[in-house]
Amino acid sequence: MARDSKPSKRKANSYVNPSRVQLRRQMVRFAKGTRRGMLVLDAGAGKSPYRRLFKHATYEAADFAQLSTEYAPLDYVCDITDIPVEDGRFDRVVFNQVLEHVPEPAVALAELNRVLKPGGRIFCSVPLFYAEHQQPYDYYRYTQFALKRLFEEAGFEIMRIEWLEGYFATMAYQFGMMHRHLPADLAGVKALGVGRRRAVTVAPTLLFTRWMAGRLQKFYAEADGDWKVTDGGMPKNYVVVARKAAPAT
Repeated sequence: MARDSKPSKRKANSYVNPSRVQLRRQMVRFAKGTRRGMLVLDAGAGKSPYRRLFKHATYEAADFAQLSTEYAPLDYVCDITDIPVEDGRFDRVVFNQVLEHVPEPAVALAELNRVLKPGGRIFCSVPLFYAEHQQPYDYYRYTQFALKRLFEEAGFEIMRIEWLEGYFATMAYQFGMMHRHLPADLAGVKALGVGRRRAVTVAPTLLFTRWMAGRLQKFYAEADGDWKVTDGGMPKNYVVVARKAAPAT
């Protein structure tokens, strides 16, 4: 197994979201590579959860702000395909969990390339395996090959494409879905339409599976923090770090 052996710190009996843990690790790494005074755009910022990591830089946030959720203060309320700034304004772009919500991803990436300075870098995280969310603004899921093609066609040079989480986190997510959506009692089993007589025989399996899935979710979520397994299965999300190509001399 390919592993990232960094023990995670957690309270006893607490549930950790491995995607958030791994994304924060990646964002800390990206922020440390951002020099003091650089201009950073958080594209699709939402609540701006990583603003504080860039307090040494100049941070600006953009979002279309069309959902009913709360938003942090925004510098630009706009579509990501049309950001009202000059060419080459930013040194860095943060683009987390947004590309799946953009109906024209190639246009969005071309726009982010436009607002980056030559040599500027973009950090993007995007799902491969995740339920529909933020309806109706949820359009795509991405393989690493689609991401490579999209970024390169938009004028970026790929620095790295890698799994955000390990396969244990993907398993934890699927077990969590099972725990939330399988019937919780005999009435729930009957509501599936299996009939009273069959429900009596099916219920023990379904109810035990749901109970066990809740415990396996916690186990595999915590395991992903200690052993990031990347040589089998699939990630929930990919990370892309790319740079805007410098003009030819």
